[in-house]
Amino acid sequence: MADDLLLRTEELSLQYASGTLALDRLTIEVPRGSVGLVGANGAGKTTLLRLALGQLLPTAGTIEVVGVPVGDDPVGVRTRLGFMPEHDCLPPDQTAADIVATFGEMSGLPPRAARQRASEVLDLVGLDEARFRPIGGFSTGMRQRTKLAQAIVADPDAVLLDEPTAGLDPLGREEMLALVGRLSGFGISVLVATHLLDDVQRVCDHVVMIDGGALRHSGRTQALMQRTGLVRVELEEGAPELVVALAQRGISATAVDPATVDVVLEGDDAVALDAVRDAVDDLGLALHALSGRRSSLDELFALDRGAG
Repeated sequence: MADDLLLRTEELSLQYASGTLALDRLTIEVPRGSVGLVGANGAGKTTLLRLALGQLLPTAGTIEVVGVPVGDDPVGVRTRLGFMPEHDCLPPDQTAADIVATFGEMSGLPPRAARQRASEVLDLVGLDEARFRPIGGFSTGMRQRTKLAQAIVADPDAVLLDEPTAGLDPLGREEMLALVGRLSGFGISVLVATHLLDDVQRVCDHVVMIDGGALRHSGRTQALMQRTGLVRVELEEGAPELVVALAQRGISATAVDPATVDVVLEGDDAVALDAVRDAVDDLGLALHALSGRRSSLDELFALDRGAG
């Protein structure tokens, strides 16, 4: 059912006036929960978020968020969503308490309730003692946490987070990921747009990978990692030739360097390994080693882009 989905698109496309195709016939169904939207800069992540918020109209296709068709009711969709933008958008002369309370009022809370709710969410994100300080004196991490607080102040059904760990040092990144990971415990679904696949691997149950506006992978995070194993083939030379030979056998692979190939194993590993050995033998290459390992999301995405 649509109500069980965080996001649903069908043949969704958007082409800017400049001719740039930002999204290309994107069809996905994403369940509620904690979802990572991953891709390189320029892949179409922010465009998809803006379409979900009704800030842009698609060139073709449809998009639904939390069961609501965005084209039919963009205002209604936004009342059920929180949004944390990537860019620095906070007025430096205002306090965190004032900013978050204002967003609470804009979402329909009475002034006193908005002020109380702002205090609660600022405490949740670790800014209780700093809530009456001007934003201009905040660190990058404190600004990011303020943006997260305003996104959740009205208890939305879901929040859209655009690069929530951008610009953070390692400690700040850990703190932000911990906060994002807690949101599902409050019944809030999360869509995290990021180019950092490690962030998604750590806090998201589901992952959608896009590249050049097109869908690459969609599925449960662990299932994507478990279904695809990697074998590293170490040669004396000839990696590019082996990649071509494996592609002719329907096996995805990428050359790491002139003497090393990473091979994707799907289905029957034994059959795939026999095919790798046969390809090496047919090419007359000197095989030094075969080593197996499981893929991370970074490796899966890199191999998929190489195969494409």
